[in-house]
Amino acid sequence: MNINVQFKKGVLELCVLVLIHRKERYGFELVQQVSNYVQVAEGALYPLLRRLVTEGHCTTYLQESNEGPPRKYYKLTANGEQYMQEMLKEWNQFVKDVSSLLEEGVTHE
Repeated sequence: MNINVQFKKGVLELCVLVLIHRKERYGFELVQQVSNYVQVAEGALYPLLRRLVTEGHCTTYLQESNEGPPRKYYKLTANGEQYMQEMLKEWNQFVKDVSSLLEEGVTHE
């Protein structure tokens, strides 16, 4: 089943924030981690990461790598932590509301 692209875009930001919250990560690592759950093109993630930095939700730092050039790692700021918590709350409420609607729709039709 192919999930609607707009729907995917909405949850992608939350997935990225949660993954960075768990552990500071570099771009390609984030692509791999997100892809374990949601099919995503590598090119879709980098504009999102740039925006998160621009909006002050993340900072970046370079770290040497044994496998090539230094990698740019992403780290949540205090602002980003708060933003992620707000998004999680909204997401959980959204899922609860949609689940209720779907259950009612199936049982009341």
